[in-house]
Amino acid sequence: MNIKTSNIFLSLVIFLLLSLLISPITLSQNQNPIVKVGNITRIQGVRDNQLIGYGIIMGLAGTGDSNRSQATIQSVANMMGEFSINVTPDQIRSQNLAAVMITANLPPFVHSGDRIDVTVSSMGDADSLQGGTLVMSPLKAANGDIYAVAQGPVSIGGFNVQSGGSSARKNHPTVGRIPNGALVEKEINFELDKERLNLLLQNPNFKTANNIAEALNNQLEHSNIAKAKDAGTIEINIPDGYEDNVVDFISKVNKTDVRTSMEAKVVIDEKTGTIVLSHNVRISTVAVAHGNISVTIKTTEDVSQPSSFSEGETEKTTETDIDVEEEEGKIVMIGSENNIEDLVTALNTIGATPRDIVSIIQKIKSAGALHGELVLN
Repeated sequence: MNIKTSNIFLSLVIFLLLSLLISPITLSQNQNPIVKVGNITRIQGVRDNQLIGYGIIMGLAGTGDSNRSQATIQSVANMMGEFSINVTPDQIRSQNLAAVMITANLPPFVHSGDRIDVTVSSMGDADSLQGGTLVMSPLKAANGDIYAVAQGPVSIGGFNVQSGGSSARKNHPTVGRIPNGALVEKEINFELDKERLNLLLQNPNFKTANNIAEALNNQLEHSNIAKAKDAGTIEINIPDGYEDNVVDFISKVNKTDVRTSMEAKVVIDEKTGTIVLSHNVRISTVAVAHGNISVTIKTTEDVSQPSSFSEGETEKTTETDIDVEEEEGKIVMIGSENNIEDLVTALNTIGATPRDIVSIIQKIKSAGALHGELVLN
């Protein structure tokens, strides 16, 4: 190790040791956004319900399930029997049909006769659902009751064309949607409590929950109607005068302004090199070095031909060339007054790729200089 290299290594050790002694900077509260309470909470008990069903799509131009998909063949035979047409499964040869699973979300407070969107997904070996129409199919909830009926033309937003051994494809042709494709047949009754409501935070946070309780007590001019029970729940006692008009009270709660808070977090997807950073992540003073060594080994074969009329023999020879390229090492220092955004910007300036940055951030966390949660996906 030469003197120059040892100095850089010593500097790295010193900076990493100093990083453990420096406290993180406290984030100014005014950097957190102000939002409406209704945009970050929901009322306990008010929720979507998932629906599922099985159906057949017809009208496909030869891109449907083949005869190997016995479930499709049997389903069509059974359906034809409902119309007093007796056919056996071995008599069905059409590839204009496809069996699909149907999924949908039933929102709260929908009524009989309302329409909801549905998604259809191929179950067999169909090439495309383009141009098909879903025939009437019931949609059931987890309790087995039918809550909606789906039917209509399928939109896939793409295509899959094959001819002469060549093919062209756009998007995912075996999954499609039917906008307003399901008709609600049964309602889910839900009555709002006239005495108490529980607001649930979409992203639980103790500071945000406390801010919501304070904002509601101040905005609605009732000193103790709201109380944060935990990081994700705010209990609200409905004040006098709103017992018969809970909807009006909820609308006032939802449009109340509140300053949010969030956990310091860095989310990394190593497979794609994606990094998502929250604005309040802080780092202590740290030095980062970046440099790569590239080694290239090239082997070539040649033939050694002896001179004419000599006693030598023709032989095959091998030559190996080794080329080593080392990028100039660069070092960047981030002070304790900087945040993670400054770190990423600095790393970009020294030529670090997204995958390099992922690795560097993990090492900074290991050194104790990253003040925030590191989540790896």
